[in-house]
Amino acid sequence: MNKLFITAILFLLVSCASHKNPHIQISTNFGPIEAELFADKAPKTVAAFLSYIDSGLYKNCSFYRVLVEEGASSKDNSGLIQGGIWQSNNKKAVSMPGIPHESPKQTGLSHTTGTLSLARTTAGSANTEFFICIGDKTEFDGSNADGLGFAAFGRVVSGMKTVRDIQNEPANGESFAKPILILDIKRL
Repeated sequence: MNKLFITAILFLLVSCASHKNPHIQISTNFGPIEAELFADKAPKTVAAFLSYIDSGLYKNCSFYRVLVEEGASSKDNSGLIQGGIWQSNNKKAVSMPGIPHESPKQTGLSHTTGTLSLARTTAGSANTEFFICIGDKTEFDGSNADGLGFAAFGRVVSGMKTVRDIQNEPANGESFAKPILILDIKRL
């Protein structure tokens, strides 16, 4: 076999084995976003999210919601981008069962910059919709009416520039003027 081929295979094996937790890639037309999922701390949330990825649910969906804190400069912007299948496959999104809620108080995960978390209305209602924090949003650790916060389950390890570029796209209120395409989400 070719030395280059063998080296490439060894590199892939070592890099895959070097991750304690699963890694995913969110492919967008703005570029890739790589995230680590904390299966050891939020096992139910990560298992559900990975099952959605494995089933192809996130193919051709979108980031459709954006929050930018008032007074934040474009360089230091703070807020979030939210995505999932709500706009691309709403019937499926509303028919999916909720994931048992794993609150930040249980998991020890906090909503700091780059955190992936599930969107929800009530505890146990979260399913396919997720958001990425831009800036520290520790109020999401418990500010809901029920005090349980949102279910954080991962963190961006590369691609925060892509996240910020997406956040800076034109919006009408909290909705992107034009949804940002998520081409696919895959395990790495």
